[in-house]
Amino acid sequence: MTRDLALDDAALAALNARFATASPQDILAWAWETFGPEEVAASSSFQTQSVPLLHMIAQTCPQMPVLFIDTGFHFPETLAFRDRLQARWDLNIRVVRPAISKGELFRRYGEGLYRRDPDLCCYINKVRSMQEALTSFRAWIAGVRRDQTKNRQGLEVVIRQTSGLLKVHPLLNWTEAHIAAYRDVHELPVHPLYYQGYPSVGCAPCTRPVLSASGDADNARAGRWAEADKEKTECGLHLDWEKEEA
Repeated sequence: MTRDLALDDAALAALNARFATASPQDILAWAWETFGPEEVAASSSFQTQSVPLLHMIAQTCPQMPVLFIDTGFHFPETLAFRDRLQARWDLNIRVVRPAISKGELFRRYGEGLYRRDPDLCCYINKVRSMQEALTSFRAWIAGVRRDQTKNRQGLEVVIRQTSGLLKVHPLLNWTEAHIAAYRDVHELPVHPLYYQGYPSVGCAPCTRPVLSASGDADNARAGRWAEADKEKTECGLHLDWEKEEA
């Protein structure tokens, strides 16, 4: 296991060239063999789009920590689905919670921060929590894909964040069709809300169903932040940014 891995820009470019045609399982295996259980972790929101990567982790590196941010605002169905997958695949789930309680959040910002300043709401409840959880790791596995949002179109399979953390995207080159085919082949379960019109599931206050389970073909995250006063497609976990708190 390589503990002294150092990737300069040239080495990072070479690694991304290698992974351009690699399977997600091969990328996962590389990360696990390179960093091991103490220095690499995956994150998951435990929605339908997350299931293939979770299944690959269970098959390829079942001991890998899987970080789940419990914001306190999840649909009950999401928590039940998480527990179902953990029982089914014996996933090594580590629950991450915001430093600020829901009561303190309401006292400081009122009830409706997700509408007035969704970026701040996501930063407090998700981004800062994940940043703190990842401080003891050197690499982070995330299930984002290029076809999901405009921001993600410009990503590479392996990137170095400003903190120095390596972020690895095994599914980056996959599409919605790949996800659906993998689910079908392996007979994987879907989130309970998927067939109720939720192609993407976030926190309950700011997620709405769309007309069909497939959502808008040009926006796999349709229904997210539906009541926000500004257009928003990212919670911030995959933007490598900071947000000023009042």
